[in-house]
Amino acid sequence: MNQTQPLHPPGPAAPPPLTFYGVPVASRLLLGTALYPSPHIMSEAVRAARAGIVTVSLRREQARGRTGERFLDLIRALPVRLLPNTAGCRTAKEAITTAEMARELLDTDWIKLEVIANDDTLQPDLFGLVAAAEELVKRGFRVFPYTTEDLSAADRLVAAGCRVLMPWGSPIGTGRGLANPQALKTMRAYFPDLPLVVDAGIGAPSHAAAAMELGYDAVLLNTAVARAQDPVRMAAAFAAAIDAGRTAFEAGLIEPSDRAHPSTPVAGTPFFDLDPPRSGPTDR
Repeated sequence: MNQTQPLHPPGPAAPPPLTFYGVPVASRLLLGTALYPSPHIMSEAVRAARAGIVTVSLRREQARGRTGERFLDLIRALPVRLLPNTAGCRTAKEAITTAEMARELLDTDWIKLEVIANDDTLQPDLFGLVAAAEELVKRGFRVFPYTTEDLSAADRLVAAGCRVLMPWGSPIGTGRGLANPQALKTMRAYFPDLPLVVDAGIGAPSHAAAAMELGYDAVLLNTAVARAQDPVRMAAAFAAAIDAGRTAFEAGLIEPSDRAHPSTPVAGTPFFDLDPPRSGPTDR
């Protein structure tokens, strides 16, 4: 007796979950906690985004006088993992000092490492970044470096012990999206097994989806949600876009082509002319 075959055969195995330094991460959207109209809206946006990780800038919060226990208690109450960062640091020494302070205050060895070279573009100082990463890894930190698409710097960061890279999409806060998608695509191919996170410059959910379609593992953003007219709804929109972009990548996007290709083939069709020929005059 023949067994009935399943109507839909099993698909490919599910891809492995995203992990950072061996820690599984449920969400591919990382969200910043600055610039929101109020702490309440920030909390609601984090929940709407279904974010698994939020970043906290201790230097910026110090400047605003918000690093007291009340703000830290609010952050700790969120159902997320904290990723403190060294935003605002201009030298490796500053970044290392800020990282040590963050580890003491927030009880985590994770640090998003930023060393800024230029006030106009907020471009990373790649030399200071590598130097700071080398020292922080020696001190037991799990470093998430904010970098560019430069592969030589990326190689040095990995050699220093970084197991995540966070290249920018475009300068921080600009909302331009992916300024150099080909370079990001090259970086993805160069580091096929390393978690890569597009960080900075994302302005619209379509930008986040495009990053995920390139095969990036996650997206980190702040301004695009915090400065939206409705941050909570925008956070939900980004969550949906990232899910869609990742699903599209896993499903296998078609390769772009310079030529048109008909979706319905002409050869082999049962007929070619739907209009019957007109009858001419007949002899009687």
